Amino acid sequence: MNVRQVIPKDAIPSVDDPQFVASYDGPADDEVIALNINGTARAYPIRYLHYHEIVNDVLGDVPVAVTWCPLCGSAVVYDRRVDNHTLEFGVSGKLADDDLVMYDRETESEWKQSLGECITGPLAGESLTVLPAAVTTWAAFEEANPDGRVMAPPGGRSEAAGEGDDPEPIDYDLEPYERYFEMDGFGLGAHRGTGGRAWSADELDGIGPKDVVLGLERGGKAVGVTAEAVESAGGTLSLDVGDDPIVVFSTDAGIHAFANPGYSFDSVGDGRTFDADGTRWDGATGVAEDGRSLNRVPARRLFAFTWYDDHGVEAFYEG
Repeated sequence: MNVRQVIPKDAIPSVDDPQFVASYDGPADDEVIALNINGTARAYPIRYLHYHEIVNDVLGDVPVAVTWCPLCGSAVVYDRRVDNHTLEFGVSGKLADDDLVMYDRETESEWKQSLGECITGPLAGESLTVLPAAVTTWAAFEEANPDGRVMAPPGGRSEAAGEGDDPEPIDYDLEPYERYFEMDGFGLGAHRGTGGRAWSADELDGIGPKDVVLGLERGGKAVGVTAEAVESAGGTLSLDVGDDPIVVFSTDAGIHAFANPGYSFDSVGDGRTFDADGTRWDGATGVAEDGRSLNRVPARRLFAFTWYDDHGVEAFYEG
């Protein structure tokens, strides 16, 4: 693991006192990290997270860290409790294999964001618990959660708002990673225009470094499922991860995974809904027309190169 200091600590400011409002001013197809705990539904716009990367929040009495690494396309929500202590996370300014390194303000330990593992400090070897969350569109979140709330623009200054290492005033209408998401290269060097990393598509059967992966871990088994693999299977893919049956849907509102009660799902062909067990299911929410719902499973949404860095070639799904 290559860990390096890239920008000053806290030059990208975490959000430690998030405020929430009823509606979002951005486009309906903007992506948000959606979280629902004990009936409390909240959306965290990625447009804002580009400039903050971490939100320390509490939902339904559960302290959570909503985390986002733009270079890795990595969205993961963690429980902030470790050994009955609640941690608050900030942005260290370091990268580990091009992934955000978080630090906790209680012990100054450092954590690799995509893994949720402490890599140095007093808590080295500890792991954070991944919570069920999803990357979806604001429109899909609003439709599924009419009483849900969305994080308001935190404001302030961030290193991501300027060309240098010093924080500058944030303009959320700008897209600091737009060019990076569109280019073939990946990692910090590609983003900064100083070079990129090598990638062997042959080793990974044609998977591209920035293909979207849903990382699933159950019973000590890790499986990364690409959105393309799900689309190639007709938009729905059933598999076992460890001993747990899971169904993954690729929809017009993102890729989503749920515990599978044993149903066989068939795509309706509209990019969103699937037939199973005598009713129609929304693949983005897991909710059926007859009122039943599937249980979303903890998952990491990230680029393929980061899943490869963390788990290797053997952890990718093979149909």
